[in-house]
Formats: sequence, C-alpha cells, structure tokens
Amino acid sequence: MTPPAATPAVDWPGVDPAWSRRVVAPDADGTPRTWHLLDNGAEPERGTLLCVHGNPTWSYLWRRVIAAAPPGWRVVAVDQLGMGLSERTAPRTLAQRVDDLANLTEVLGVTGPVVTLAHDWGGPVSLGWALAHREQLEAVVLTNTAVHQPPTAAAPSLIRMARTEGVRQAVCVGTPVFVRATTALSRPPLPRAVRDAFAAPYATRAARRAVGDFVADIPLDPSHPSAATLDAVAEGVTGLDVPALLLWGPRDPVFSDVYLRDLRARMPHADVHRYEKASHLVIEDAPQLAGDVWKWLGETVPQRNSSDEAGSSLSAPSRGPVGSAETGGGDAGDAAPPLWAALSARLGDDATAVVELGGAGRRVSFDHLERTVHDLAGGLVATGVRPGDRVAVLVPPGADLTAAVYACWRAGASVVVADAGLGVARMGRALRGAAPDHVIGIAKGLLLARAMRVPGRLVAAGRLDRATRRALGAPLGLADLVRLGRGRPLPPTPSDDDECAVLFTSGATGPPKGVVYRYRQVRAQLDALRTAYGLTGDDRLVAAFAPFALYGPALGLASSVPDMDVTAPGTLTAVALADAVSAVGGTVVFASPAALRNVVATAHELTPQHRAALDGIRLLISAGAPVPLGLLREVQALVPQAELHTPYGMTEVLPVTDVSLTELEHAGEGEGVCVGRPLPTVTVGISAFDDAGAVEAEPTDRPGVGGEVLVRAPHVKDRYDQLWATERGSSRTSGWHRTGDVGHLDEHGRLWVEGRLVHVVRTASGPVTPVGPEQRIERLDGVSTAAVVGVGPAGTQQVVAVVVPSTGARPGLAGPDLAAEVRGAAGVPVAAVLVAGELPVDIRHASKIDRARVSRWAAGVLEGGRVGSP
Repeated sequence: MTPPAATPAVDWPGVDPAWSRRVVAPDADGTPRTWHLLDNGAEPERGTLLCVHGNPTWSYLWRRVIAAAPPGWRVVAVDQLGMGLSERTAPRTLAQRVDDLANLTEVLGVTGPVVTLAHDWGGPVSLGWALAHREQLEAVVLTNTAVHQPPTAAAPSLIRMARTEGVRQAVCVGTPVFVRATTALSRPPLPRAVRDAFAAPYATRAARRAVGDFVADIPLDPSHPSAATLDAVAEGVTGLDVPALLLWGPRDPVFSDVYLRDLRARMPHADVHRYEKASHLVIEDAPQLAGDVWKWLGETVPQRNSSDEAGSSLSAPSRGPVGSAETGGGDAGDAAPPLWAALSARLGDDATAVVELGGAGRRVSFDHLERTVHDLAGGLVATGVRPGDRVAVLVPPGADLTAAVYACWRAGASVVVADAGLGVARMGRALRGAAPDHVIGIAKGLLLARAMRVPGRLVAAGRLDRATRRALGAPLGLADLVRLGRGRPLPPTPSDDDECAVLFTSGATGPPKGVVYRYRQVRAQLDALRTAYGLTGDDRLVAAFAPFALYGPALGLASSVPDMDVTAPGTLTAVALADAVSAVGGTVVFASPAALRNVVATAHELTPQHRAALDGIRLLISAGAPVPLGLLREVQALVPQAELHTPYGMTEVLPVTDVSLTELEHAGEGEGVCVGRPLPTVTVGISAFDDAGAVEAEPTDRPGVGGEVLVRAPHVKDRYDQLWATERGSSRTSGWHRTGDVGHLDEHGRLWVEGRLVHVVRTASGPVTPVGPEQRIERLDGVSTAAVVGVGPAGTQQVVAVVVPSTGARPGLAGPDLAAEVRGAAGVPVAAVLVAGELPVDIRHASKIDRARVSRWAAGVLEGGRVGSP
C-alpha cells in the first residue's frame, strides 16, 4: 500500500478527514498523475470495495458506504482524473479511464477479492476494470448507470442537450449549472452543506473543464471514439457470471428504468432493488442504500457468517424460501393440474360463468369462456407472447378480464395485476416498475400506460374502433387475437416453479410493492380457500373486491362483480349487492369492511325481492382491514342464513387465519382485533418485542407474547419484485415471512392483531401497540374514530390520541372533558388528545388509517403549526 501523501483540508459533512489522501499513479499513457481518493485504510481481510463515481460527482458520493463498512473491508473511493480533487488532465476517453483505474489499483496494491461499486458513467469505467481483472473480481454493484442505448429508447434529452457544443461549454464548464443541477434532482432537497460539498471541487471554470469533457465522451452514435469500448463492456457484461446487485432510483430523468431493464437482460442473475422515491443520486435520496450494499455483500461474498441460528419449537428446518417444499409448500410437479383445469372441465357447459353488472350486463357461459380463453391464448402466442413474459392487464372486472388473465396463463405468461384502487399515479408507477412485456387494456388503461411510460406492446380491450386503437398504439384488440389464435397449438403447461402473477400491496405504509407468485403458490392459495370455506361446484361467488372475481374459474365457480366503482369500495350499495347475488344465485360473498358499511347504510332501499336474494347467501367473507363487531352484527341481520367470516391475511399471503362472527362473540374484548386460528396449512409465530420495541427473537407460539407476526405456509409469496432489501427484511428469519403486523396469540391459539410494526409507539417505558387503545377510545359515547400515534424520537416517543367526534368539532386540542375521557379509556399513558375532522385511510380498502400521516399532523399541531386536517 502506498503511504499517504499530503492530505487536503477536509470539511465535508459525513467524511472522516483520515480517509482523504493523494496518490501518484501513472495514467493510461504512463504519465504520473496525482489522484485523490477516500480510503478507509482497513486491512482487506474480507475484500476491497472499489467505488467509482460518475459525472459531475466525486468520491464524496460514497461517504456513507465508507462509514458503514464492516470490519475486514477496505473501501477505496476514487476521484477520476480531471474530477473531484484529482489532477486535471486533457480530455479522456472511456478506454483511457478504464486503464487509468487499472494503473491506480496496481499502485494501491489492490489484489482481490474486489467488489466494484459504481454510479452514472462510473458504471462503464468500473465494469471495464472488472472485465480486465476477472481473476480478482468477486461481485459488482451498480447504481443508476448504463452500458448500452436500447434501440427502443431515445437518449435522455438532458444528455443530448448537454452534449451540444454551445450548451456544453455554457452549462458544464462556463457555469456550475450542470454541477448544481445534479444535486437539485433530489426530492426532498439535499441539505445545503451537502450540495456545497458536491460542488466544492468544481468552483472554477478550469476545475469544471473535465465535467464538459466527460459529457462529450458519452457515445451516442457508432462513430464516437468511445463507442467501441462501451460496446465491448456491454457485450462483456453478458458473460460476467459473478454476483451482481442493481440499486436504482426510478425517478431519475437521465438513467431511467429503460436502462435498468437493459442491465437486467444482460445480467438476469442480478439482485435488484428499486427505491421508489429516489432519483439520480439514489444513495442521497435513499441513504439506506449504503447499509443494503453491506448486507448484500455479507450474504454474497465468501467468509460470510455461517454460524447456525438458535432454534426454537417453531424454527424452520432450513433456509429455503418461504412457501417452498422445504417449508411445507410441497412440489406438485408437472403432474399437478393447471390453474385452468376447473374451467377446461366445463367445456360444453352452457351454465353461466361470469356476469357483468352495469353497462350491457353481459353473461358468459363456461363453454364460451373456455373456448375464448383457448383461442385468445393462441392469439397471444401468434403475436409474440412467450413463456415467461409479463403481461399487464388493465381491464375492469368482467368477462374480458377473466378471459385475458386465463389466456395469459395458458400462453405461459405471468400476469401483472394493479387494480385501480391504487390510484392513477401509484398504479402507473407500480406498472412501470414491473416492466411488463405486453399491456392489455381498455382505452383508459392504454392511455395510462402511455402517459406513465409503462413499457410493453399494447393490446386493446373493449369495444374500440380501428382508428381509436391505432391512435392508442394498439392496432390489435382481443377479438383480433381470438380470431388469430383459433386452431393454433399452445405452449406446454407452465411448471409449478414458473412465475404466475405479480400483484401489488395496497401501499398503506409506503409505495405499493410488487409481490411475485409462482404457480405452486397460487394453486396452494386456491386449495386453502377451497378447504377453509368448503367451496364446491354448487357455490356461486359475488366478489365486491374485484381481484377475487378471478378466482371463480379456477375454483369452477360462477362469479359476478356488483355494479360499483371498484376504486371506491364504499360505493357498494345494498341494492347493488343484492342484484349481483340475484344475477348468479350467489352463495358466497366477499366484500371489504368499507363496502359493508355502505351496504348497511343503504339497506333501507332493499325490496322484498332483494332481501329474498340475500337470504340465499350461505357465507359472507370480509377482509382487508379490521371489521368491527358491531358492523358484522348489522350485516348478519341482512344475510340471516349466512355464516360471517373475517379472514386475516395480506397480499403476500392470504388467508392466514380465519374467525367467524360466532367465535368473535365468544372471544369477547381483548388487546387488538381477534382474527382467529391459523388455517391447517399455516403456522403462525410471534417474534417478541424487546424493551426497545425491536423484534428479532425467534418465533414462538407461547400465549400472551407480543411482537411481530410471522407466517409459514405453502401459499406465501415467492418474493417482492425488484425489492431485494425489502425481501431480505421480510424473510430474514429462516423459512418465515415477517408480516410487519404486530399482535399476540391467546391461550386458544387465536391471533390478535394490534397494528403495524411501523406504527408501534416506542416510549421510554416500552412499546405501545395502537389498536387496543384505539378500540377502547372508540367505545366512548361521541367518538366515531380514533388513532393512537407516537410523537417524538423513537425510544422517548409520547402517546398521542387523535379522535374524530361523532358530532364534529373544530380540529386541534381536545377540550378538557373529552381529553379526560380519552385518557381514562385508553389504558395507556396519553400525553395529548387532539381532535380531527376525519382520518386519512388507504385508497384500496378505505379502511386502514394512515397513522404515519396522522403522526406528522399531530406533531405539527403540538408544535404550534397550522391545524388543518391530517
């Protein structure tokens, strides 16, 4: 290792002055050059992390990575020649920069194992080094970068504009606009001191000359001097078989998801994590990225900690994926019946399969649906859908949606389903992140896909004329595909381990997450539903939560969706529900609590015929959020012959537990919401709280232990899509899915849910879960709804109760009488009681309180800010 040279004055936030050093090393032409780098100087017992910045940043970009380095890792973050505090030189090509870096690492004594970490145009430089030092290379990590210009995408307009000679000289060299604009992309804005630190090496025109040179060296056409080098890197990456991690800011206007998709195609084995709110400087916008890098390396690079974890009575026998054969998932193999087996068995059956309520009120028989699915699958194959492709389906519930989903499966594709309940903006971002190869949609769906830059070939659904389809960029419609597919052979039935679907969480505690299911997991879910609720071919399904309508054909059940706005569950009326029941002779109903509340509120509109139809319901299921006991009792009066059940589960695994109204009555009041006993194929454990509210204990089934709810079942999701860090967190306990919910098991084996882990109030005297206190407060006369939140730093948070009075009141601090009542009922120390006009809830179910938002509002009110509403 070269001894440290003279160290420049260091006054950069987050940088230890001991890291900063200068090193003399020859450039690509052999000329000695003075480099600046940040180097933690550690002995590389585990390896060396070589960090390469892009333009116009410098080694300061990697300060968090250096600070978080575990023992045994040397971290070297270079300033490329001409950049940062390194020596200014003549313009440099990509090939020269690769050789420059090679000469520097030789002088530094970097041998191996080496992991490269790069951003922006540091990506091609680091990969060029990696390909030339394959014997030393252990892994690669990339953040927003590119190695190739995909033919379907134009180069970023910002880059094209910056490469124009006049603009380049004015924006990149003559003024600090380009330098400052890079840090200005972050939202929320970076602290001023951090922005100034990024700009510090580029204070003068001479210091910025390399910024302009770097932009000029971006090869946007084959004749560019660096084009051949970049092409060689792009080709070499496809054969780079070392572990890879791609960490991305999808809001980057320069290196968009187009480039992420290109890298994924070249490195299909790579782990991926998209930080949904991050932009170009992803490590600034998502500071947790530094920790995620080290977590990944700890699991990827040899010499990782291999000590066995302490077992428990509920410990899984292996570290296999949740829901795999090793954890009880089983492997049905190719002999297992396909998901459409029950539908295929109804070929020739003229009984109603799907009824569309509202609009034309179309009815489709099982025979017609089966033939349509088969021919549509053939048409998809004929027009380019291949096994393993992803197809986003943006079609409202009904016959077209059902046919499209089952046709995709028969064509071997995976369906991407983002229901409209997510809201337009989040739905668009979710779809873009899933990166479908094809999009089937009605006019609104296709417009959304185009406006939100969702990738994929477009196919029209619904009754659109040719001119409209062409204008939307979807020359073919479903009817065209049906005609094209008649008589065509279909691919082999997908295997149990093939990807089946990508669904999305409601996003109640953050951006919606893509959840990937394989065929075996979907089949296990159907088996769980069939067994838990005794579903038979004599049942007919009414799905007031649209995605459940898709289960009908797989279960061999006729189904209908009530005439309602699927984006607003509260629009379901009692009459609409009764009409949907009448349409198919419904025996089973699935509806969210928000939907049931409006059903009860509009029950006075029911006619005797409507009530007679509701009498035919034998089972009513409500899920998606806690269902108040009082609401269930009111619903029971409308469906007197039905058994009412409230299963507990989530997008990642549904159902987990189940409880009937009868058992809820017997269970009585408790701490949280009683959601019943686990299904026969499900195991539930609790990872207990410690005094600080952390939950890292091995799962236990001991009664009364509070903590995070963990689940093991054959129908648990396969993984989160392009969310490596999130998946790692949810499955860090071997063989279990960590739900993020908190609760406890009682002495009868029933699970009581007490809220979300992120909403636990971490006070100085221990964790406080919100649901129990909220329930007790809501029993007060005059209180409609309540939220219990924490205000202040974790570990010393204060409990604040926010109530919505039944009769309305001015938002702000509660009066002394109401405050005293709330404190007396809560059962936990309450520091303050506030009044709000309403509480914010999630879009999909209109039931889950956004406690994080309420907490921010409460903190603002208590600090004397504007009251407004949460």
